Amino acid sequence: MLDLNSKIILCGGAGLVGQNLVYMLALQGFKNVTVIDKHEHNLEILKNHHPTINNISADLSLSGDWELSFQGADVLVMLQAQIGGNDLEDFHSNNLDSTKKIIRNYKKYKINRLIHISSSVVRSSAQDFYSRTKKQQEMIVQESGIECPILRPTLMFGWFDRKHLGWLSRFMKRVPIFPIPGRGDYLRQPLYAQDFCKIIISCMKNKNLNGVYDISGLEKINYIDIISHVRKAINSRTIIMRMPYNLFFLLIKVWSFFDKNPPFTTQQLEALVTREEFEVINWPQIFEVQNTPYIEAINETFRHPVYSNVKLDF
Repeated sequence: MLDLNSKIILCGGAGLVGQNLVYMLALQGFKNVTVIDKHEHNLEILKNHHPTINNISADLSLSGDWELSFQGADVLVMLQAQIGGNDLEDFHSNNLDSTKKIIRNYKKYKINRLIHISSSVVRSSAQDFYSRTKKQQEMIVQESGIECPILRPTLMFGWFDRKHLGWLSRFMKRVPIFPIPGRGDYLRQPLYAQDFCKIIISCMKNKNLNGVYDISGLEKINYIDIISHVRKAINSRTIIMRMPYNLFFLLIKVWSFFDKNPPFTTQQLEALVTREEFEVINWPQIFEVQNTPYIEAINETFRHPVYSNVKLDF
């Protein structure tokens, strides 16, 4: 039975979901949370906001002392993921090798509960490095024989968003013209990170929640409209301009020559313009949580006096 003193391990917990999840766990009074992540800058941000949290700086794809922290754990959440970049090896290390090591230690230390954060891209027709390795990662979890919930969120936004809407909002503040590839009418189902964290906590508490769940935002919105909503939320005067796809692709390609770890790659651009729609399940009822209306979530994300200004490293 999970209680406020239960030991919770968050692997890759210093990113978008992890930072929001730690915030919500602290809000509910959980006292024994350990975050393992290799991004020291992001761990430092977490420590500044939550000084009582146990932080371990470690590469989960490599053996090390971090494995000892699994001893006595009650719940383990796998959040670690390589999202962007141009080096396939990074995706293999952070999405596949890390998962194998975590599962091995999960079994070794006989932890009671595993929650795997997958992605909607496993059902996508996109073939970028992220999509391919997330599909393989989920397969590793399913073949492990561990009964657990596998959550597949769509595009997420919220506090601590270093990619996606968070980066786009900061870019928007710096430029007079904001380019949109093609027509910009790419349907998206953005999911508020705090709503997703509510689902994770529900899975922690209820061991009957097992199997695969596609967690999509409940509202379907075109990409160009999402950008317009962000612009309004941050009071930006930038002009949103549609740009031919090929020109946009070329600019991203040129950018990659000067930035080893660019925030947006040509592979991500190809995934962005892939028109697809994901199943919407009644997750508020299934997980007994309250969803946040999209516009309210956008305003909470970009207008909070403290957290809307926190910038994580890539």
